[in-house]
Amino acid sequence: MKTMKAMQVNADHQFELVEREIPEPGSNEVRVKVEACGVCHSDVFIKEGTYPGIRYPRVPGHEVTGIIDKVGEGVDSWTAGQRVGVGWHGGHCFTCDPCRSGDFVNCINKKVTGISYDGGYQEYMIAPISALAMVPDDLSLVEAAPLLCAGVTTFTAIRNTRARAGDLVAIQGVGGLGHLAIQYASRMGMRTVAVSRGQEKKELAQKLGAHHYIDTKENNGAEELQKLGGAKVILATAPNGKAIAELVDGLGSDGELCIVAAGPDTIEVAPVQLIRGNRSINGWTVGTGKDSEDALDFSALTQSLPLIETFPLEKAAEAYEHMMSNQVRFRAVLTMN
Repeated sequence: MKTMKAMQVNADHQFELVEREIPEPGSNEVRVKVEACGVCHSDVFIKEGTYPGIRYPRVPGHEVTGIIDKVGEGVDSWTAGQRVGVGWHGGHCFTCDPCRSGDFVNCINKKVTGISYDGGYQEYMIAPISALAMVPDDLSLVEAAPLLCAGVTTFTAIRNTRARAGDLVAIQGVGGLGHLAIQYASRMGMRTVAVSRGQEKKELAQKLGAHHYIDTKENNGAEELQKLGGAKVILATAPNGKAIAELVDGLGSDGELCIVAAGPDTIEVAPVQLIRGNRSINGWTVGTGKDSEDALDFSALTQSLPLIETFPLEKAAEAYEHMMSNQVRFRAVLTMN
């Protein structure tokens, strides 16, 4: 029996490194030899047991990259040796009404990687083919890992907003999501504004492609955005309800506040703030495997890459704690080798 290392969360919500038998792929599944897996804030759902229906022990990880090692029965669109990624959207059923209409994001039976089945905190993992995304040859598998969640979330959100090339787009937060969003928005041709508290991240934001920087510690963010003409889109990437709400008046006519940061606190907005100027607020989730492929391809084309800190699999608990305490700049990635 061949075994592998896996970092699982047990029923007591503790990380533990174990030896497991290397799994075999079933019908319409592949086995991926994992090269890297990002440590995402959403892993807290598994670690703390706050996502309904999780069965323990469970291996977290939904920012997975690696090489297909073996294909299961009925798989003819993927072959061993291909470089692939697996993100949060861990596959869909193809049978419910959303699936039949091609709306795979809203599949009522969709799987979540690292929750519905074991994720990438292990040396080998099984994934349904509907969850796979091809990773371009000119992207490092280690750098590509965070793009399977942080990358696809911000990339897909921006391209589905009302903003077009030349429009003013503000990125609230220069962190794990925001530092990628700045790159995507600027490389899509949008006039990009980075919004953060303090001057510490100004130089980095400008290096990433921001055309303007607003320090909300010293300035009123909404007023500064209006001086620039009003934002067509504000992408909220930092989970701070008060900081997000304070920017709403910075939206221009038909402006849109798009929220991708999942925080626990509420966002207080008066109806008149939205009525004035036909403004709107919406949220955005990650996307399908195809969306991940698009994000990976765009990242490779424009060299929009995450800033990462790597940890060996054995130090997954340390990587998780660094991520949760905001000590990582900006994405933690587990490596298997």
